[in-house]
Parts: sequence; C-alpha cells; structure tokens
Amino acid sequence: MHIFLYVLFGIGVAFNGLGALALIRFPDVYTRLHGATKCTTFGSIFTAVAVIVYGFARGGTTYQTLAIHAIIALLALLITNPTGSHAIARASYRSGIKPKGAVVDKLEDRS
Repeated sequence: MHIFLYVLFGIGVAFNGLGALALIRFPDVYTRLHGATKCTTFGSIFTAVAVIVYGFARGGTTYQTLAIHAIIALLALLITNPTGSHAIARASYRSGIKPKGAVVDKLEDRS
C-alpha cells in the first residue's frame, strides 16, 4: 500500500516539476501557460488521489475528513485551473501579445 502511495506522490511531484520547468523553458506566454497548466493539473490530480487513498485506507474520522477535503480541493482545481488559464490566454491575446514562431492566427481575421 505504501509503495502505491509513493508512486502516486512521485508521479504528482514529477509532473509539478515539469510544469515549473515549462515556465522557465518555453518561449512565450501561451506555451508557458499551456505547459504549466496541463502539468500542474495532472500532477495535482495524482497528489490528491494519493491523499484520498491514504485517508480512506487509514480509516478514522480525521483521515477520512482529510480525504473528503482533498476531494473538494481536487474538484475546485479541476474547475478553476482551466478557467483561469483560458482567462489569462484571452487577456494576453487581447492585449496584443502575439505567439512566437510560425503560428496560423485565425482569430486575427475576425472583426
């Protein structure tokens, strides 16, 4: 059981680390936002699942309460992370920040 939890936490930490690396390495706001959002969402899912599994496997009201709080936090994260990412990307685009590289921008043709 502990090995399974360590694997879940390890995957979560690895993806959160990759999300932090994406903020440093990617060239513009859109690719940074994409890399950081996808990786940290995926990493946080694995971390929260590890907490949920531990809370229900351990038993007791304290650990089950911890697991329920992790479920609520996971649901909030799954709703707010993509929504916030979209809002930042949209605000960046509307403020005139263009993507770097060879990108076909179909939104520019709209009035």
